[in-house]
Amino acid sequence: MKRYLPILISALVLTGCGTSGTSQAEESFIAGSGAVTTIKEGSRQKAPAISGMTLSGENYSFAGGQVAVVNVWASWCSPCRAEAPALQELSVAHPEVQFLGVLTRDSLVAARAFVERFEIKYPSLVDDSILLKFHGQLTPNAIPTTLIIDSSGNVAARISGEVTYSALEDLIERVKSNE
Repeated sequence: MKRYLPILISALVLTGCGTSGTSQAEESFIAGSGAVTTIKEGSRQKAPAISGMTLSGENYSFAGGQVAVVNVWASWCSPCRAEAPALQELSVAHPEVQFLGVLTRDSLVAARAFVERFEIKYPSLVDDSILLKFHGQLTPNAIPTTLIIDSSGNVAARISGEVTYSALEDLIERVKSNE
């Protein structure tokens, strides 16, 4: 038994060190199902103020007065990578809508590489404490989550999980038509 003890200890140490290539953030995120939740115009609640530092180091404050699409994302999130092209394309197709990202649980280096890779042109805020301000509303509780804010500054809809071009465009048009 004594001669097997070093082998046993080595095996325990080696198996206890790995994380199978996943980060703590990846292990603790909640994947959205793609479920869409909409709120009737008379029942919507005011969105919190959205402001902070962007990935490019600039201060940003959403002034309101227009429909906004707020996407919560992280570079390590597979559905976020899948939906990034659709979000960028929609931001170009709908210049009257303010697109805004909120980075969560990620490094700035990885996030900047993500933005460069997918050629994301709209701003992304790096302060995920913004998400806490939505408590009691359509909370962005999964990664990715996309919120649609109407031109009156109220939370109108949420997609919990990966968005598609057609589903998000439909939501944008529906919120705009209620204006």
